[in-house]
Amino acid sequence: MHYKQYKSILSPKGGMNIYRGCTHGCIYCDSRSKCYQMDHDFEDIEIKTDAPKMLKAELLRKRKKCVIKTGAMTDPYIHLEEDLKYTRQCLEIIAETRFGLAIQTKSNRILRDLDLLKSINEQATCTVEMTLTTYDENLCKILEPNVCTTKERFEVLKTMRDSGIPTVVWLCPILPFLNDTEENLRGILSYLIEAEVKGVISFGMGVTLREGSREYFYRKLDQFFPGLKQKYHQKYGYSYIINSDNNKQLTQLFYSECKKHGIISNPNKVFEFMHEYREKKRAKQLSLFSIS
Repeated sequence: MHYKQYKSILSPKGGMNIYRGCTHGCIYCDSRSKCYQMDHDFEDIEIKTDAPKMLKAELLRKRKKCVIKTGAMTDPYIHLEEDLKYTRQCLEIIAETRFGLAIQTKSNRILRDLDLLKSINEQATCTVEMTLTTYDENLCKILEPNVCTTKERFEVLKTMRDSGIPTVVWLCPILPFLNDTEENLRGILSYLIEAEVKGVISFGMGVTLREGSREYFYRKLDQFFPGLKQKYHQKYGYSYIINSDNNKQLTQLFYSECKKHGIISNPNKVFEFMHEYREKKRAKQLSLFSIS
């Protein structure tokens, strides 16, 4: 890991990435793509120096409350967060300043900060987002090797449900020849239904591959699934968007089950729910004269 000084930690729309790079090792990770211009090894985590201090200063300057969004590029609960606690410090600041939160992760380390998530949720908008791709636990350990498994993430979703914190699941990617099956989709959907998630984000049953992420993905296919890279080359070439042959039937099943169980499945509506700031009323303080 290494530190780097930045002038700001928030994007104009409230996006925040404390870290750059990741140690979860997911074989399909888009954040490895060269278009993001990461000038260091992906596993050599870049830490934004004084991230919590920067966040506090920027939030105090904001005239209007909004939802702070984190986890889109780098998981806020990578391994070094256990000791560094930058994510926790930032959540403390968000809670203190009564801003909203939409936080995306694949890690059950988020349970460490359940107290802060509850606090934010009591005051304003708070959504926990988790990525679920693979119902088969053994396959999950290959595709997402250094992070908790799908079943463990399911347990996180249930804990959030029981704590009154709304959840959203990213159902992506679905990898051709690996997890693009009805059995896999039904398994994941059973988790979402039981956990009573608010919404699911899916852009079709497939994966996107760009320069940088594509090469890493193919190396891992060679390592764990000999011969599969050649099938991808023959069928998809260097396409950016790679759709499963089962895309149509799986997508129909997805929308049907979501509608049946009241789960929001339109991505725009899910984003609207997560990113709309909704402040909750402060509890009225009792005065001495109102006590009988």
